Amino acid sequence: MPTSPSTRAPVPGAPETDSLSEGPAREGLSRPVAALIVAGVLGASAVLGRRNAPDPSHPKTRRWYKRLDKPDFTPPDSVFGAVWPVLETGLAVGGYRLMRAPAGPSRNAAVGLWLLNTAMVGGWTELFFRKRALETSAVAAGAMVVTGAAYVATAAKVDRPAAGLGVPFVAWLGFATVLAAGISRRNDSRR
Repeated sequence: MPTSPSTRAPVPGAPETDSLSEGPAREGLSRPVAALIVAGVLGASAVLGRRNAPDPSHPKTRRWYKRLDKPDFTPPDSVFGAVWPVLETGLAVGGYRLMRAPAGPSRNAAVGLWLLNTAMVGGWTELFFRKRALETSAVAAGAMVVTGAAYVATAAKVDRPAAGLGVPFVAWLGFATVLAAGISRRNDSRR
């Protein structure tokens, strides 16, 4: 007589399975809770970033940013507008995957680094655009490269796709650090 997935005896050494999906059991957060956390964290970071954006709704910030002496390799504003949603989508999917993974030291460390990096994104906009602390924002961007790389390395121990989704974020942060340092050097008296 065939047995149902929920009544099969476990096979020694085999990963535990979830009777609904027949895949490896997930002991992490539930789908709705993980999704709410990701949406809340990235939403808060986006609100902070939006509050400081150099767009037409913030004319003083826009004028200040446009007047800065920027390196020749500074992309047009439209590139920033196109890149960040892609990076944040990668962070969202990676964070969600990590939160759904079974809890443990590596998973918890990866989630902590994910939280730190998403908070730092919003914090950087506060430093650069609102406080106009150019040198401090360049240092913060460099710190984000380090914490972003730590996030990718730690996430890789738990969920390789989540880690892979963080690689473009770290690459962009590297570029952003060079750009922020260049802006800081060229504008040390324009705070």
